[in-house]
Amino acid sequence: MFGGRPRVTVLALIRNGDRILVQQGYDSVKQQTFFRPLGGGIDYGERAEDALRREFMEELEAELSNIRLLRVVENIFTLEGLAGHEIIFLYDAELADKALYDTDKLQAHEHGDGDFDALWKPLADFAAGEIIYPPGIEEFLLIQ
Repeated sequence: MFGGRPRVTVLALIRNGDRILVQQGYDSVKQQTFFRPLGGGIDYGERAEDALRREFMEELEAELSNIRLLRVVENIFTLEGLAGHEIIFLYDAELADKALYDTDKLQAHEHGDGDFDALWKPLADFAAGEIIYPPGIEEFLLIQ
């Protein structure tokens, strides 16, 4: 992701009424809080949809259903002062376990980075100016 070749990743837009499932990040160089849908890297030889299913099993121990490719997005960015470049397969999907929609946050685990909370974030927060990455996904969330 930083230097060299672009990183190829998958992300899922998972909706819960007027909220979306995201993880929170913070860039200390920009002093900026941001949000990003859940997902992760695609391994060599792995199909994008299979990577998405694997990432959700690893991070949330959750199966996905109704998976649909929305778009492939190129994202060139800086994070913590370092240039990054990724190619993102952006999917629309649902959590198979409907009980996961009944909580405000879900405990998730990122291999090598520890635990984090996956949050159901209101879309209105992004319409009001909170940042969601990658740029361009707002059109799929109908954020005005």
